[in-house]
Order: sequence, then structure tokens, then C-alpha cells
Amino acid sequence: MKVAVVGTGMIVRMVGPHLASWGWEVSDVAGTSLQKAQAVTQELGGEPHVDLGRMLALTCAEVVYVATPNHLHHEHVLRCLRAGKSVIVEKPLASNAREAEDLAREARERGLFLWEATTVYHQPNFKALRELLPRIGSVRLALLNYSQYSSRYDAFRRGEVLPVFDPKKSGGALMDLGLYCLAFAVGLFGEPSGVRYEANVQRGIDTSGVALLDYGDFKAVCACAKDSAAPLVQTIQGDDGYLSLRTPPSQVGPVTLCLNDGREETVDRNPQIQWESEFLEFAEDYAAGNAGLSRSREALELSLAVSRVQTRARQSAGIVFPAD
Repeated sequence: MKVAVVGTGMIVRMVGPHLASWGWEVSDVAGTSLQKAQAVTQELGGEPHVDLGRMLALTCAEVVYVATPNHLHHEHVLRCLRAGKSVIVEKPLASNAREAEDLAREARERGLFLWEATTVYHQPNFKALRELLPRIGSVRLALLNYSQYSSRYDAFRRGEVLPVFDPKKSGGALMDLGLYCLAFAVGLFGEPSGVRYEANVQRGIDTSGVALLDYGDFKAVCACAKDSAAPLVQTIQGDDGYLSLRTPPSQVGPVTLCLNDGREETVDRNPQIQWESEFLEFAEDYAAGNAGLSRSREALELSLAVSRVQTRARQSAGIVFPAD
């Protein structure tokens, strides 16, 4: 399957080299400069572009992979959809829930695929986690943490504002690492009735924080940080036992079930490369036509739910983006 790429940043350099082994062929790459686009095409193949409109008019690809800064997702995805292209967009789907729904509406009306590249839902271990969940009884607490000291935080401390810490570019800990925690919770439990985000805000952006999701009979706590690090342990506690993972929520590593009677069980079904499952599922859905489109709509609804929760959480902390 041919795919055109919009963006030349780190995630493209990380995912790109694996695309061919998953059955994807890069046909075009659009960047902010010809030099950046050429640097990617030299590694991945395809034609370099600096004009997105021209690329969309010329490309033979039916699918576009959008991996640009957060604040540009809405504009770039919308342009691709209006050009008749199905889209894979890096998380977050958009800057806020209104923009996300706007993109979903456009995709529905045009009968196009719109996938958010959030690794969580597509990992085989996450599906195993869903299967194991009833065995711990009634859920009482979920404790999710993605705290990782950012390579860009030193620059932020010196006064330099890079996109990941720029409110004008829809940055912040919640929009980046926190999204994985929210996706983990919403993917397992659905949309919570209550959302509150207690954030550590510096210069208008959250560098870390804790979101409390209220599910009535139980609570989920989602901690995220780009200004500090911590052991990455995810725990779901029930009255008959608990489930734990010792990886970031984005990777959904081996899942260990521990029951109150002392029995333990560990499940690990994931491939070695964390992005493999999602890109294989996207290709499978696309090849399946209408049946695949229906499956992709289910995943899109989950992405929209996460966007709503993320927007509510951010707004509860008083963090405002231009897109709002």
C-alpha cells in the first residue's frame, strides 16, 4: 500500500524505517523545507515536497500519514480529507474535542478512513488486558503513570520554548504523555462522568500533572510528567486481585494478573516494534473496504472520547490553546 507522509520530525524517523516491512510504500514526503523532505526521502524513498497542496494533487497514494506538530493536525488532516485521501494522524487527533469531531464528521461524510495513531488500543497486550479485567472482580482503583524527563525540558528551563512546551502549538504533558494514560483508561472503562486535572503550570503550559477520572464506583488516576521521571508502573486494582504492567502505557508491555488467593499469570502477545500492530490493523481495515471502514469507525469513536476527556481535563486546569 502506498502512503504519503506529511512531516519530517522524530516520529517519522522512528516509524518510517519499519513501514516497508509492514507492507507500506512511501510515495511522497512533505516537509517545511525541501532539504528536510529530501533527507527523509533519501531514507524512506518517495518524492520530496514543500507544498502540501501540490503533493496532494500529484501523489498516487490513497492514504496520508500526518505527523506534524499538534496545532497543525486539524488543518493538515482536513486538507487531506478534502483531497479525497484517507488519513493516519499521529496523536493527538486534534488540539481539542471540537476540532476532533470536525475531522471525524468530514471523514464520515466522504466515506474515508481516519485513524489516530495511538498505540494503546492496537496492542495485543491491551486486548489481553480487556480479557483479564473481569477476573480481578469489581475495579476499585486504576493508577496510570507516564513520567519521562523530556530531552527538551532543559531548553525550557533556560527560557527556550520548543513546540512540546508551547501552548500556542497545543503542547504540554497532558497532550503528549498524558494522552496515553487517558487512552488506557477510556479504552478499558469508557468515558468517565467526572474529570479534573491538577497541573504544574509554568509559563502557561503544564509540564506535569495528575488527572482524576471519576467512574462512580471507582477512580482512575492518570499522572504524566515531562519535567521529572519515575518508575513506569500501571496498576488496575480490583476486590479479587490486580493487574500490573511495568512499561509505559503507550507500550502496554507484559500484563501480570495477581489474584487474592495467590495465583499469578503473565501474558505477553506484543510484537517487538510497538507501532507494528496499529499499522498492520490500518492496512487490514483499508483492504477490507466497507467492513474495515466500520471497524475503523469504532476506533475513531474511542479517539473522540479520549479527546473529549483530554479537553475537559485541560480546561479544568485553566490551560488555553489558540484553537479553543
